[in-house]
Amino acid sequence: MDYETYPISNGMNGHGHRSHVRNGNMDDYMIQEHIESMNVQLSSTRAQRIRAAIFPETLEDGVSGGISMPTASPQFVNGQPTAVQKLSEPSQLLKNAVIDIINYKEDADITEKALPELIRLLNDDDPIVSGQAALILHTLAKKEASRLALTTPQMIQALIQAISNPRANDETRRGIAGVFHCLSQQKQGLLLLFKGGVIPILVRLLDSSIESVVNYSLSTLHNLLLHLEHAKLEILRCGGCQKMVGLLNSSNPKFLAILTDCLHMLAFNNEEVKIIIESSNGPQQLLRILELTDYEKLLWTTTRLLRVLSVSPSIKIVMISKNAVQILEKQLYQPISLRIQQNCLQILRNLSDQAVKLENLDSLLRLLIELLQTNDLITVSCAVGIISNLTCNNQYNKMAVVQSNGVHALINAIVQGHDKEEILEPAICALRHITSRHSHAGEAQDTVRNVNGLLPIIELLNPSLYSWPIIKSTISLIRNLALSPNNLPILRETGSIQKLAQLLVRSHQELQRQQPNVELIDNYIRMDDILEACVSALHIIAKDQQNRMIIRDLDCIPLFVRLLYPPSSVPIQRAATGVLCELVNDRLCAEIVEKQNCTPKLTELLKSNDEGVATYAAAILFRLSDDKPYDMKKRLSQDVTSALYREEHMTNNHYSMANGSTGGSYSNPYRGTPPPLHDVPTMNYYASEGVGGSGLGNLMDNQVLVGDRDMMQGSPRSSIHHQTPPPSHNNPQMAAWFDTDL
Repeated sequence: MDYETYPISNGMNGHGHRSHVRNGNMDDYMIQEHIESMNVQLSSTRAQRIRAAIFPETLEDGVSGGISMPTASPQFVNGQPTAVQKLSEPSQLLKNAVIDIINYKEDADITEKALPELIRLLNDDDPIVSGQAALILHTLAKKEASRLALTTPQMIQALIQAISNPRANDETRRGIAGVFHCLSQQKQGLLLLFKGGVIPILVRLLDSSIESVVNYSLSTLHNLLLHLEHAKLEILRCGGCQKMVGLLNSSNPKFLAILTDCLHMLAFNNEEVKIIIESSNGPQQLLRILELTDYEKLLWTTTRLLRVLSVSPSIKIVMISKNAVQILEKQLYQPISLRIQQNCLQILRNLSDQAVKLENLDSLLRLLIELLQTNDLITVSCAVGIISNLTCNNQYNKMAVVQSNGVHALINAIVQGHDKEEILEPAICALRHITSRHSHAGEAQDTVRNVNGLLPIIELLNPSLYSWPIIKSTISLIRNLALSPNNLPILRETGSIQKLAQLLVRSHQELQRQQPNVELIDNYIRMDDILEACVSALHIIAKDQQNRMIIRDLDCIPLFVRLLYPPSSVPIQRAATGVLCELVNDRLCAEIVEKQNCTPKLTELLKSNDEGVATYAAAILFRLSDDKPYDMKKRLSQDVTSALYREEHMTNNHYSMANGSTGGSYSNPYRGTPPPLHDVPTMNYYASEGVGGSGLGNLMDNQVLVGDRDMMQGSPRSSIHHQTPPPSHNNPQMAAWFDTDL
């Protein structure tokens, strides 16, 4: 039994042992095979490995010995490239560059050899042959090497001759226009095109019925305008501007983008071109494009052109009549890009001096107030400039700004842009407008105080840090803020009276130095404007008793009296009599005034042709007589009343004779029968005006950036020249008395 079972057991064991031997032989075989393959790969030379990395196309798909293997890496650390692998990509680039040079040379040589024959075929009598030659030249011109070979004076003249041939077919025109476009892509080609007289040909091709010919011609003219300054005059001489405006009805946005850019380069700093565009219905076409397209580049080039055109006064009126303000406002709600938003704001700023009479601008004003909170300098400066212009002499817009929290936004703009004059000046002017002459002016004046805006405003009265236009506007704003009694204590505590007195003395000294010719000191500002503004502001501030004491202690009264005498202008005399009229309410001040021996001069001023000067002088004389004996007071009262009646009588006679009448009386709307002297009120003819009645800010319309006249209007003062209403024809004195924010 044991014998029978043992062989079986032994057999099983033997089977198991043999199986193990066979598996072991297989493993040994695989190991041996791997070792042999590694030996084959490692036995390759260094040159072969470099060739495989740098010039892999020289190998047969990386096959070596019939086995596909990756290039062996001698690196011990996996994942890091070897020196050969690092050289692989640059070596490929170098090889491709060498190949390109070889091909470049071959293209140039072939074109140069074929050029005489191509010129002959181009001028062939058969239009079909000529057209085929033109198309071949266009194909060659697309390659840089061939294009250089074509850039010769002989080639340019041959092209001009061929396209000027009346028998030239469409293929000829299309091919030659394409060659011109290709040649214009390099400096040498541009110069040859210009010197060869190609511009008249290109302008004529703009009338072609073939779209590709027009596209090639316009693109070539665009390249000439971009790189050659003299090309502009030649294009204008050939009537290119009129033809370009006629193409604005195209529906191709990319074509229109190039077209509007060409018109922008032609119109920039050129009033003649602007007139041509206006007379050719250009502004209307541009506004239509702006309203219909959403192509960013076209919107940018169109708004850039409109920004240049909107400087022209006549084009402003046309654009506003065609709803330009509403179209531009829509672009601001969801601008495609920042540069489009900036252009739209700059256009609106240019238009805003003429758009001040438009209605329903509440939404635009609210949007502009929101834009004041952005961090972009151009956006903020344009927005605040538009607000300033739209609130000039427009009560409804003033109320809209105040009700939309515009006062707080403007104060924040001043604080944030304390070192940016392009923000400060229009912001101060806007505040000056909305703090006077409308039903919410008192609310605006108090809001400035409530948002702690008085101190930042007072700090602007520093000639060493800020320009005179900013200082002048700030003085006028302080005068408006002083109309609120609640602001007077803070104005006193922040040192505004002392700063105004310093500016008063400085401006007077400067005027004495400049006499007899008063000079412009800064950006159309005269020093007598500063002097008048200071006196006007102190006039309002002097309504407070404590403020009168400070003014008295600063020894300003002798200077005020001095301003009553020549060479002071009538507006300065009116401001000086106004402040003295307030100061004489204080007995100590009245005594100082009396000591100046100015009673004869005040009596003389009773006969002044200016209503304000005469009335203020009468009030001063009356108050100076308060402590005088009754007889003296009565005599003074009679003298004043007699003087006023005499002046009234002379005025009536003057206007009666001027009107050709022999009887009747002239009714003066500002002064009828003068009241008894004891009833003369403390008059403040500046309380309803932005600044002194002389119109302090009557500046030029086109205030622009240095070196870029058409880029934008850089100051809200652009509205001033146009917004002051004309004086009455019935009374020559009303010009200086007219209600205005200026």
